[in-house]
Amino acid sequence: MDRDRDTEGRARNARPRDGLGRPLPYGSSEGVERQPEGVPRTPDESLTEAQRLLDAGMPFHAHEVLEDAWKTAPPSERELWRGLAQLAVGMTHAARGNTSGAAALLQRGADNIWPYEADPPHGIDIAGLLKWVSAPSGVPRLRHGRP
Repeated sequence: MDRDRDTEGRARNARPRDGLGRPLPYGSSEGVERQPEGVPRTPDESLTEAQRLLDAGMPFHAHEVLEDAWKTAPPSERELWRGLAQLAVGMTHAARGNTSGAAALLQRGADNIWPYEADPPHGIDIAGLLKWVSAPSGVPRLRHGRP
């Protein structure tokens, strides 16, 4: 069986996905558009878009935005962005009902962001995110003073 491929020839499942990133049957008209990969964004743009997606109940899509930021971040910030992406994946697992997967990813994300707590870049609310991870409820705020 041939695999779905993107325009660069990389394996890519072309099935539509639901709002939590789960594949739907081919031809389903109920799918949610995926986040495009490799979109160059500033840290501010990445955080704004990720927060918009989190607020819309789309943590899987927020994870894709944060993953792009992780892949393009300077080496000194890669673990920060990786950790933020892991928090979004943890939220995805929680929304899908996978509590053990959610707990594991939230902890990995917290482990990756806590070293930035003393001097958080880009206005990221590391302390608030760590507090949220310890008792997750609602949608976390990625930055200080942002609605």
